[in-house]
Order: sequence, then structure tokens, then C-alpha cells
Amino acid sequence: MSEFTLRPMRREEWSEVAELIYVSTNFWYQTHGRPPIFTGPPESTQAFCQIYEALDPGCCLVAVSHATERIAGSCFYHPRETHVSLGIMNAHPNYFHQGVARRLLQAIITIAEEANKPLRLVSSAINLDSFSLYNRVGFVPRTVYQDMLITVPPEGISYTLPKGHRIRPATLEDASAIADLEREIAGIRREKDYRYFIENNDGFWHVSVLETEQGTVDGFMTSVAAPASNMLGPGVARTQEQAAALIAAELNQHRGRSPVVLVPSQAATLVHTLYGWGARNCELHFAQVRGPWQEPKGLLFPTFLPETG
Repeated sequence: MSEFTLRPMRREEWSEVAELIYVSTNFWYQTHGRPPIFTGPPESTQAFCQIYEALDPGCCLVAVSHATERIAGSCFYHPRETHVSLGIMNAHPNYFHQGVARRLLQAIITIAEEANKPLRLVSSAINLDSFSLYNRVGFVPRTVYQDMLITVPPEGISYTLPKGHRIRPATLEDASAIADLEREIAGIRREKDYRYFIENNDGFWHVSVLETEQGTVDGFMTSVAAPASNMLGPGVARTQEQAAALIAAELNQHRGRSPVVLVPSQAATLVHTLYGWGARNCELHFAQVRGPWQEPKGLLFPTFLPETG
């Protein structure tokens, strides 16, 4: 059994952590009879380091092997106003079953406990090893999500706006209202994230807001087309009708591509609307929380870059 030291990731280690994310994730899926998640070059996953570090500098822990001085595992985490999110966590296949993930997870649990905040994540429903890891330390599954992949035709997807509403691109002036709406519906707040998405210094984010004729924000949807991720989310809507319009509006930002959106399984009308657009299920995920949790008063749409929990 190897010994490991846990410490923050260094800037010069981005390429090593990116390769770890790429190799570890694809190895697990391929050895379980599924296609690889990352299909571009290994350096494409440096987007995780770039984005996570821009949002939360210094909030990536690496486990370094005493024997080899190689990075055996890594995990990003995100302190927010109301909670801490657990980001992508990986152990190198050479160090599987040596307690790397458990050590990293326990360190981040300690950070959340010291801040007196709940810890949130979204994890694969097919990876029972990771489910057991989280479940054993107190995470409780709260929502089941269907990962729905939708190929957007060149002409886009037509949709009907909810009566009395319009959809437009978000501006920085919307960031506070967006964060307040998520706090109202889900009990969590993360205004810094939304300012980052709207500013779009990376060049691959887009945010739409759904507002009433009086200018009140009733929903929003983000999307990303980064080298390692093409997804919708995070997003919030009060109703399934609103959610469908927001999803269609963001899908139309990705014509000719095939983004993924995580849809709450209990939102049956919305799920069947997406089937009508040609969506197919590619995986299931659980939203899990360790600590206090509020039953959502609407619909939430999480994502993985960055992890939104």
C-alpha cells in the first residue's frame, strides 16, 4: 500500500492533472464496457484546471505518491456562499483501490465542516464504487437526473415561449437576480459563478435568461462548448414549460453539435418534450448532499464544468 501526501495543485502541474483526468475517466468507462468520455487529445482536459482555478484558485487537492513522486489522484472543490461543491475527482489506474479517493474526499469533508456548510455533488449512477464511497460518509441521493444527448439540427429547434415571457442573453446586471432566483428555488447561492459565465473570457460560455414582461427573471440556462465538455447547465426554471423554452434557446446556440443536458427524471412532461426533439439517454446521475438540503421549488439543471452540485 503506497503512502501519499495531500497538497494544493501547482500551476506547473496542470498538464499532469489534465492527463490524470483524461486517463482515469476513460479507463473506468472503457473497462466497464462503455465508450470513452473524452475523445479529444489528452490536453483538452486542461479546461478543468483553467476554469476551476479561475473560479476558485488553490482549490484543487492532489495526492502525491511517496514512492514515485507522481500525482496519484486529484480533486477540485468549490466554496460558495451557501455550500461547498465537490468537483471532478480522479485516481490514476495505477493507484486504484489504494485509498486515494477516500483520502481526498475526507480532506474536503473537513474543509466543508470547518466552514459549517453542506457538501454537494453530482455522481454517476452506474459507478457503484463511487456511489458507495460517497454514501458511506453521509451523502444522501436527492434527485435522479437523466443525461440526455440532443443533436441540434442546422435550422435549430423551434419552441413556444411561456405566455408573458421573453428569452434574451444574460448581462452582468442579471447576475445578482440569477443567484437570488437559485437561492429561492434551491436554497443555494453562487453569484461569482454566474458573473464568470456571463463575462465569458474563455469564449465558450453562453447564458440565457427568461424574464417576464415586467423584467423579473423567472429562469436561466447556461451552456458551455469547451474542448472537453459540451453541456447545458447550470440552469433553473420554475416550471417545465419554462425549462423547455430555456433548453431550446440554449441548444440553438450549438447548432450542428450534440450537447448533453441533465434533466430531473421526475419532470416527465419535459423529458418527453426532449424525446420529441430527438434526445436519447446516455447515462444517469444522482445529485447528492451531505448536510442540510432544501426540496427544490422548481427545476434544477446541474453540470460538470464546473461541478454545480
